[in-house]
Amino acid sequence: MTAQPARPERRGPEITSVMDVPPFKPPLVKVVFRDVTPMHVSRPAAWAAASVTRTVLTGIIDGARSAAAEESRRKLVPRDLLSAIDRNVELEVGSQWYDHSPTFQGLTGVVYDAEGVVVSSRQRRGSRRPSAVAGAHRFEAGVRKLLRSQGVTAVPAMVRDLRGIASVFLTDIARDAAMVVREGGVKRFGSVTLVTPGEPVPSPSLKDPALALSTRRGDGRTIGRDDVLAATTIQLFGGNLRQRALTEAREATRNTSAG
Repeated sequence: MTAQPARPERRGPEITSVMDVPPFKPPLVKVVFRDVTPMHVSRPAAWAAASVTRTVLTGIIDGARSAAAEESRRKLVPRDLLSAIDRNVELEVGSQWYDHSPTFQGLTGVVYDAEGVVVSSRQRRGSRRPSAVAGAHRFEAGVRKLLRSQGVTAVPAMVRDLRGIASVFLTDIARDAAMVVREGGVKRFGSVTLVTPGEPVPSPSLKDPALALSTRRGDGRTIGRDDVLAATTIQLFGGNLRQRALTEAREATRNTSAG
């Protein structure tokens, strides 16, 4: 009888590096961009947008996982999402989704129109035309893959919130990237700097990615990688999450062709 190869010893679940998991594929990214703009999306731009979305969702899941761990749980629930955002304001992205999710009811505040009349939650949701919210189901497979890579599972309501946030965030990136192309660069951006009262505000670093991406080169019909990176500086605060998203996006597109 032929000897069977020895099976590797099981050591329990291992958390996969985020760089090893490509949950959101470029074809999905291009579909989202087509919903927003008729501009051509280059291959590096699609990879960059996929990478940025992955980094942000991983940050949210990691924060929620920490909250669940405090209760000795590995299954995430919506209150873990709220806890993650409450602990780290950088994770507050995809806010258009908040008006559609029961998780955030009562937490988004009261909105008034120009006449001072309260805008109801139903009105804030807008029409039923195709939108980032309507297309959120396309992100479920990627979200579940990210959850597995982080060694956790999630209840259906939590998966729904994660896929909704992913869809809205990527749609926002697409809109801002198209704006960067139209305007020839980032015309409005900012970063938050914490200083001690009485101390001078430090001058902006010449290595600030927002400053480096404030102007663009190239034609006005194609969204390129740097346009997506510039959009990322608009969508994310000037903290660790933004820097990590930019770094990982550059790494993900290092060997990607320009087509």
